[in-house]
Amino acid sequence: MSDKFFCLVLGALLLALGSLADAQQSAKVPRIGFLSTASLSSLSPRLEAFRQGLRELGYVEGRNIAIEYRSAEGNVDRLPELAAELARLKVDCIITAGPTPTRAAKQATSTIPIIMTTYGGDPVADGTVASLARPGGNITGLTNVSTDLAGKRLELLKEAIPKLSRVAFFSDARSSSIDLKETEATARLLKIQLISLEIRSLEELENAFPSIAKRRADAFITDRGGFFNTHQTRIIELAAKHRLPGMYTEQEFVVAGGS
Repeated sequence: MSDKFFCLVLGALLLALGSLADAQQSAKVPRIGFLSTASLSSLSPRLEAFRQGLRELGYVEGRNIAIEYRSAEGNVDRLPELAAELARLKVDCIITAGPTPTRAAKQATSTIPIIMTTYGGDPVADGTVASLARPGGNITGLTNVSTDLAGKRLELLKEAIPKLSRVAFFSDARSSSIDLKETEATARLLKIQLISLEIRSLEELENAFPSIAKRRADAFITDRGGFFNTHQTRIIELAAKHRLPGMYTEQEFVVAGGS
């Protein structure tokens, strides 16, 4: 996904902050909360794009705006605690990276504006917002509903590896996968055996690679989500070690050397 995506949320952010100029005049520096499952290092290019967008609008971090970063480092179980911490800090708004952080923020506060980004699902279907046109409550922002791309990823793998017959699909056991069903449907059409594995920890992820190698998987697909983004370096190392090509949902994997 392009780094420019984070810049798109600036309009919603500025609306949420409301009377930002008045707050600055009263010597109060507005604070933005940022909540993510993925590590901040894995989001570094996007965060820098976001900060650059703020600077272009005259808001410089550390001068006239502050950002409180909170990352669960791939452990979704920490999100409720981190969201509650941001609520206690009474930040002016909370930016969430993904559906799970958005739901955690929604549970933590009904008054602080929440701006969702990279929401890779249907926030209406899962009850996060009332509708896309009129989300209601204290949530606004952007979604990138793209489940149809899940099947396309498998099709691309088949084009790249014509003899593809077995593919492993890694999903985060602690958050629901919205891509698995689409991938399964495409696998049936292409007559590919899909090996679905739910991953709960880095240890399970490391053990999964020799397991799928023994089951003669020809390639693997990682589900979207902060857990896999956080451990992208290790995933690339394991893929290289076991000589398994991978298909990823984020461009950062490829930039980091994934193939």
